[in-house]
Amino acid sequence: MSEGLPVRASVAEAYERLVAEGEIEGDPAQRALVAKLDSLNEHLATRRLAHKGSSLGWLFGKRQRERETVRGLYVHGAVGRGKTMLMDLFFAEAAPERKRRAHFNDFMADVHARVFRVREAIKAGTLKADDPIVPVAEEIVRETELICFDEFSVTDIADAMILGRLFTRLFAAGVVMVATSNVAPDDLYRGGLNRDHFLPFIKLLKEQTEVFELGARTDYRREKLEQLPVYLTPLGPDTDAAIDAAFARLTTGGTPEPTTLSVLGRDLAVPLASQGVARFDFADLCAQPLGPSDFLTIAHAFNTVVIDHIPVMDESRRNEAKRFITLVDALYDGHVRIIVSAEAEPDRLYPASEGTEAFEFARTASRLTEMRSLDYQKAPHKGFIVET
Repeated sequence: MSEGLPVRASVAEAYERLVAEGEIEGDPAQRALVAKLDSLNEHLATRRLAHKGSSLGWLFGKRQRERETVRGLYVHGAVGRGKTMLMDLFFAEAAPERKRRAHFNDFMADVHARVFRVREAIKAGTLKADDPIVPVAEEIVRETELICFDEFSVTDIADAMILGRLFTRLFAAGVVMVATSNVAPDDLYRGGLNRDHFLPFIKLLKEQTEVFELGARTDYRREKLEQLPVYLTPLGPDTDAAIDAAFARLTTGGTPEPTTLSVLGRDLAVPLASQGVARFDFADLCAQPLGPSDFLTIAHAFNTVVIDHIPVMDESRRNEAKRFITLVDALYDGHVRIIVSAEAEPDRLYPASEGTEAFEFARTASRLTEMRSLDYQKAPHKGFIVET
């Protein structure tokens, strides 16, 4: 680090350690991003030191005033290039004490909850405010000076209308953003309702962050997936162990955690997710009152979905079969890659021979078979707007 100021370990050190241990393959484009992340961390460390009344603070006071605004990073590129892994390495070493790492959908669900709480307080007369975004922004500024977003993607008109007002205040207060996304800033919310109102946020985003396209040589996640079984049957301890190992390999460099997605103003729980990969049990998706909007949101948010314990479904489980049909349609249309464990092969999962579900499940079985193919795995994940 410049000026001899230690931050802790550098992102470069953490990255090269993973390369040396054989966890990842070194890539020139990734190393270029690592250098950007380490440079950003130097600026954050210097700003932190200047804000503290330390004995070295006087050395950096003038320089700090000259560069009070620290530009963040907006990293975009195709899936599987290592964006999330590198951001996670950065977050682990980031200098600020007040920092937050969040999936973008989680963050926006939290923002909406805060806005609702503030509005209720304004109605009750316990808080005086004209715009609920103002106190919400003030809360966030008190809590963090660095926000790291994974899977930055705007699909909800409510999110689109809030972002500009919120981040104008966050950036003005010195909050720094680091984000990963599958799309460039100019492609955010493309095709969304009232997109013209969203364009000022895109301009602000490009002013406040350095946009970096990660053009790594290959889709590393696809390479991993090509080496893994994607449809495991029958169910049992060996299959459970195999799918555990596959999920661990796909999320190397990250820490899978529970998260939530916002669907039509309500929360959809995701038991585990990391680096664009989500993991569910069949019951999480098909034994719950979920519908097309839920499954489309999942298909948009994740490029790979792991589903455990798909059972054979008879006519007594018609509702679960209906949801499973809808789920597979959404994943297939979005070119989402899958790894599943199932009680039987696709054409035996719904043995009924009569009724609408039997006819539709024939298509589902065919799609599941195609989703096991190498050609399907090579197809790019589709991003699309979920109408609300």
